[in-house]
Amino acid sequence: MRHPVRAPADRAGLTPPTPRRHSAPMPSAFPSLDAFARDKLAGLDAAGLRRRLVPTRRTGGVGAERAGRPVVSFSCNDYLGLATHPAVVAAAREALERYGAGSGGSRLVTGNHPLFAELEAALAARKGHEAALVFGSGYLANLGITPALAGAGDLILIDELGHSCMWAGTRLAGARTLAFRHNDPAHLEALLARERGAARHALIITERVFSMDGDRAPVADILALAARFDAWTLVDDAHGLGVVGPDATAPLEMGTLSKALGSYGGYLCASRAVIDLLTSRARSFVYTTGLPPASAAAALAALAVIAAEPERAARPLALARRFTARLGLPEAESAMVPVQVGEAEAALALSRALEARGFLVVAIRPPTVPPGTARLRVAFSAAHAEPEVDALADALTDALADLRAVPQ
Repeated sequence: MRHPVRAPADRAGLTPPTPRRHSAPMPSAFPSLDAFARDKLAGLDAAGLRRRLVPTRRTGGVGAERAGRPVVSFSCNDYLGLATHPAVVAAAREALERYGAGSGGSRLVTGNHPLFAELEAALAARKGHEAALVFGSGYLANLGITPALAGAGDLILIDELGHSCMWAGTRLAGARTLAFRHNDPAHLEALLARERGAARHALIITERVFSMDGDRAPVADILALAARFDAWTLVDDAHGLGVVGPDATAPLEMGTLSKALGSYGGYLCASRAVIDLLTSRARSFVYTTGLPPASAAAALAALAVIAAEPERAARPLALARRFTARLGLPEAESAMVPVQVGEAEAALALSRALEARGFLVVAIRPPTVPPGTARLRVAFSAAHAEPEVDALADALTDALADLRAVPQ
């Protein structure tokens, strides 16, 4: 005879609990923690360094909406306008409907979805390498790559303006780490000459395009030094892929799928042996859920668009140079142009002034950039129109004049 299944409360002779209604938040059980947080926030407020999330809705292309007002965004890393490209969106939608919303777990546990293999082959081919490995994000890639290749007894030399995730990877590695002056091969050579002999292996880390300055690393010179001193080179191409051509290819080429490709994720392109090693040893790959299949499909479609439309890739740099020429700034080297302001509050004021004129250009402040170098970071997309670029240049000229007229 089969017995009816009863709820655990019934078996214990208890009355099932009444569903709890929403109520006021409970007071903190750790007032000292809240006091610590409030004190830190007060310090950030006083220095103009507190960050806040601002509701912003992308409306297609470079359009956005804030507080019910339309603005033209110059703060987005969608350099080629592919995040809303019909072919990219269609590929993501098809994968979503066919494979679902998520991967379900680490690729080593749930199995390697065929889309990942296809995407990795396409990335490796574009970079001229034997193989590639896709990570959950560019940040996760840099957290995993460096510790898998370097450790105690090794030497890491990193550009002083390297991205936060590059520095985070070096700290996890536990190797002796030294910074070389920004884009200064002579200083790098001096450090290699002094330090390389005592190290088992040496790893040089730089960006191809620096995310906050928009300038490009002398990669060919760095690779020549690496060859002389038997050092490996890791180049972060997050802001270069699809926008600027490489002057030379490093043995370790990493980047993201979330900028010019309009999707999400990170990758490393390298030899088959290196990729096989990282598949086993990069902790941020081994112990992280794989990308949603839709993200992989979108990135694949974006790579196809870039290959078919080379003129699209040339457009962001051309627009950035139009902007720098109009303002008398040094000629742009990439799709990103910094407008140096100085202090954080001044950068915030300038950003607010531009937003009032219909342009979204976010202020970048310490610790993202060194103290005293707060700036506006102006990012150009193939989706921008020339009149929009000219209008931003004119609005920025007016806003800067107004800011300088305010007594300090």
